[in-house]
Amino acid sequence: MQVSSSKDKNPVIGDMSFYGVIQEIWELNYNTFNVPVFKCDWVQNSGGVRIDELGYTLVDLNRVGHKSDSFILASQAKQVFYVEDPSDVRWSVVLTPPQRDFEDRYNDDELGDTILRCEGIPNDMPDVYLNNDLDENVSTYVRSDCEGTWIPT
Repeated sequence: MQVSSSKDKNPVIGDMSFYGVIQEIWELNYNTFNVPVFKCDWVQNSGGVRIDELGYTLVDLNRVGHKSDSFILASQAKQVFYVEDPSDVRWSVVLTPPQRDFEDRYNDDELGDTILRCEGIPNDMPDVYLNNDLDENVSTYVRSDCEGTWIPT
């Protein structure tokens, strides 16, 4: 929920993303447990973040804002990385790495198998129909000046 001030009578429920760069990592020690916190330089939401015509989020990392609220809990952060926009060096494209999902499958062995699954990559490859019968009358893009290697599957 986003609230603009303590007197705000109409809070708006919605997601608001903040983009920044971690400057320091602190670990608060409370004797029985530790809490990691990140000190970040945040990008201004007004004027420092925009979405281009292709739907990519662009940030201007030189427009630092939210200076009075620079700390977050490590559990509140999500990893992104920034790639310089080739059409305008002031802007960086926000990219998210594939989220990894660890799935334990226990077989008859003692340790079991841990399978790493990445979002966006298919878990099972679809069957591919290969037509190896080449017709002499149809032009193909196969080299005939060298011998290929067939690998049995």
